[in-house]
Amino acid sequence: MDIKCRCNQECVKKPPVVLEKIEYFYYPCDNCPERNFKKFKPFLEQIEPHEKIGGNWGRCTCGRRHLDMVVAHILTIMQKEGLKDEKTSLRDVCVPLITPAYPLQTVPYLSRDTLVILSPDVNHQCATRIINEVPEVKGVLKGNIRDTVGLKDSELPSNEYELLAGCDMRCDLVQTPDGPLCIYKHQGEIHIEFPKPVSPKISALIRVMAKYKNPKILDCTCGPGTLGIAALKNGASKVVFNDLWHPAACTTALNLEVNGFPVKLSNLEKGLVAHGESWDVYCLDVKELGTILREKFDICIVDTFPGVDTTIFTDAVQNLCSEIVII
Repeated sequence: MDIKCRCNQECVKKPPVVLEKIEYFYYPCDNCPERNFKKFKPFLEQIEPHEKIGGNWGRCTCGRRHLDMVVAHILTIMQKEGLKDEKTSLRDVCVPLITPAYPLQTVPYLSRDTLVILSPDVNHQCATRIINEVPEVKGVLKGNIRDTVGLKDSELPSNEYELLAGCDMRCDLVQTPDGPLCIYKHQGEIHIEFPKPVSPKISALIRVMAKYKNPKILDCTCGPGTLGIAALKNGASKVVFNDLWHPAACTTALNLEVNGFPVKLSNLEKGLVAHGESWDVYCLDVKELGTILREKFDICIVDTFPGVDTTIFTDAVQNLCSEIVII
């Protein structure tokens, strides 16, 4: 499977490459200035005039800048475009999404192409300026973080963030007992998650898996594939992934390949997006799974969007598995 990003750049890398560079991305060098900004105070009142000169905005000689300085640079562009006023605080600028993302104890210092931003207030002209003038930003999305991305139900419309400029491919580094996973996603198409030092969802899954020897698992709401891939890493004999949202199913196939599970794409039956030696990836309404799948599973994972009634999912899979785990 081709794992090249749709922007034709090297946005997608396998775990060893990502892990080798992670500390360089975010930790300051000895010369990087320390920062301690007040989030709710107008930012431009907190920095010295010389820091704005020439577009430098506090960039160290090592090429990195404190995240707040990057967001401040974005803020000035939005002000010049008439989208923000002089009293805007940093918290009201955008949602900054670093890539690769993993739990940090301190605010990161960013290098080139390590940030995707989300804002309901940007337009195409502003987004283009941000991409051209702020090298840390690789993609600009228009949308509200309170609006869930994806498809909650087959009878409801889908929702995506609009990519205005650049590329929105991001990577989350997700910790598991069997090593970290690189979970890639086009952030405009897949819901935002923030990696934690220990994933409660993965911990819950591993506890259930311990009751079985090499269990077969159905992940009927797989999203970008995180839980099912963690299950494969932890010894599942087979995992069937499914998601009604086609971009999620395709993203799962990508993440399987990235994390060491080669994917085959040929001779696909109804709803089957990709398959491998011990996994299949489907894009089906959960209500169709009972008529398509001809096997039984030890565990079914149900991991829906917050606030979604899980009854329809549990009713649809109860005859396919021994145990249902609602994550």
